[in-house]
Amino acid sequence: MKLLVVEDDSELATAVTSRLRAEGFTVDVALDGNDGWWMATENGYDLIVLDLMLPCRDGLTICRELRAAGNWTPVLVMTARDGELDQVGAFDVGADDYLAKPVSLAVLLARIRSILRRHDRRGGCSTVGGLRIDSAARQVWSSGCEVALTRREFDVLEFLMRRAGEAVSKEQILQGVWEFDFEGDPNIVQVYITRLRRKLDAPFGTDHIHTARGAGYRLHGHVG
Repeated sequence: MKLLVVEDDSELATAVTSRLRAEGFTVDVALDGNDGWWMATENGYDLIVLDLMLPCRDGLTICRELRAAGNWTPVLVMTARDGELDQVGAFDVGADDYLAKPVSLAVLLARIRSILRRHDRRGGCSTVGGLRIDSAARQVWSSGCEVALTRREFDVLEFLMRRAGEAVSKEQILQGVWEFDFEGDPNIVQVYITRLRRKLDAPFGTDHIHTARGAGYRLHGHVG
């Protein structure tokens, strides 16, 4: 899953990002409100961790404008202000949860997982054909057998499963799985697709990951 952290305290942003990445999330960071707004509107995220007191554009404004634009990406507000009115204000503009600083990284992680579970209609698990994925436990089964995937392999598969039946391009996969500042070869996507086919399809005689000629890749199978 891909998260955006909008926090002007660079030390806190680094600590939060490091913890989230260690837990298997892909994380982008914005250090001011304008960058945070731009990244939130230009990229797809599963959740946004948003400070309220930001330079250039405050967090309440960002959240309000996202909701007004029809962007309902879950938002967890994080701020040094701890008044009841601040909490009410955050919820009034569409925030999903609120944490006062100083922030416990363990509590932050637990709140993020709780929000993601609430917003995941599948309850964290989904199946496509003979594939089953548990997003919370980061486990995958093919034809009933558990298969070990690397973090990035898992993220690519999860991205495809969320869009099962759709043709998704390399660019869409890069945008949805890799960090915003990735400057490597876009063909890295093909490398990971090959690895997934080798692990999930070849041993079981299945063909879940199809190449959509000229369009990218499509995960094929009955969606459960």
